[in-house]
Amino acid sequence: MLLKASALTTRFLLLVATICFTVNTAFTAEPQAPGFTIPYVDLNDETERQIIVDREEGQYLGHPTTVLLEDNKTMLCVYPKGHGKGGIVYKRSNDAGKTWSDRLPTPASWATSREVPTLHRVIDANGKKRIIMFSGLYPTRLAVTEDDGQTWSELKQVGDWGGIVVMGCVEPLKTGKGHYMALFHDDGRFIAKDSMKSTPVTFTLYKSLSTDGGLTWSDPQAIHKSSDYHICEPGIIRSPDGKQLAVLLRENSRRHNSQIIFSNDEGKTWTAPCDLPGSLNGDRHTGKYDPISGRLLISFRSKTPKGHTAPTEGDWVAWVGTYDDLVNGKEGQYHVRLKDNTKGADCAYPGVEVLPDGTFILTTYGHWEKGKAPYILSVRLKLSDIGAIWAKSL
Repeated sequence: MLLKASALTTRFLLLVATICFTVNTAFTAEPQAPGFTIPYVDLNDETERQIIVDREEGQYLGHPTTVLLEDNKTMLCVYPKGHGKGGIVYKRSNDAGKTWSDRLPTPASWATSREVPTLHRVIDANGKKRIIMFSGLYPTRLAVTEDDGQTWSELKQVGDWGGIVVMGCVEPLKTGKGHYMALFHDDGRFIAKDSMKSTPVTFTLYKSLSTDGGLTWSDPQAIHKSSDYHICEPGIIRSPDGKQLAVLLRENSRRHNSQIIFSNDEGKTWTAPCDLPGSLNGDRHTGKYDPISGRLLISFRSKTPKGHTAPTEGDWVAWVGTYDDLVNGKEGQYHVRLKDNTKGADCAYPGVEVLPDGTFILTTYGHWEKGKAPYILSVRLKLSDIGAIWAKSL
């Protein structure tokens, strides 16, 4: 099923927006409208693209993250038994996500995880490769594997601090070999032991740094704090030339569009947040570049500000565009529904991987069948597929 851009414009009019950022310059911009006018492509019914990673009758399975190893075949996936909490389930694929193992044994402490686990590949200054897994709230804990997931450590406390979806994104820095920056947020409840949510509710975006290939992490430093803009769940995308970092952010108060910030100095300083276009309104943005065309695919959950409803509201979606679109506040090229979520907006904390041939492997959870518990699903596509489907509809 396809809806053409002309059909959308009857419901959504995108105002001509002031660009909020040009390279090396940030300034206050007029808010962008919550709608979009770019082509909308619906892949919901293309079941041949969909692979079930895990499902258990009556059991909530949610919030996965993935890592694709350098052989472009081995994928690891972790997710909790529960809504953002519960024992961590671990699976492995040896064919780039086409088939998956049974649930694999995990260290005992993984059953005590209180939040969403997040996986990241890191390499230290000596070239030692690791995969690290964070588990959040207070205190932040970390597990490590140095044999590509064959064996794992127990979860161990990182520091005297915590947060929500801790280390949801981790980015290698140019400040030195083995240097990484992680971003996360907190609303005052988990940043310290016995801390409580503030009144009014204030969201703080934090960064933490590692200089030893991900084994230890600095105490968090606040990047942005506000009781008006509740920005959270950061997703980092580095510019094609490597000189700039863009961070896409959920706006949890639902008073504003999703937000974006930029850094030109490896995260030392940041621009003020500004509105993303309506085509990127949503939560938990995770993006990677297409190796064929250089375009971006960003996977996320569609969610609009209060009083507005997108045609994909609450569903698992993807955005296709360029990095320049992000910089210049443009709508992009396509808005794609990957899968219809049948219960509210409870879906889509995505893992995004891409193969050298341009095949994207997108993995998340959702209520994919009405009245049934959510489960873990993968969708495979190439950006050329989206263009071809759109062209056929014209």
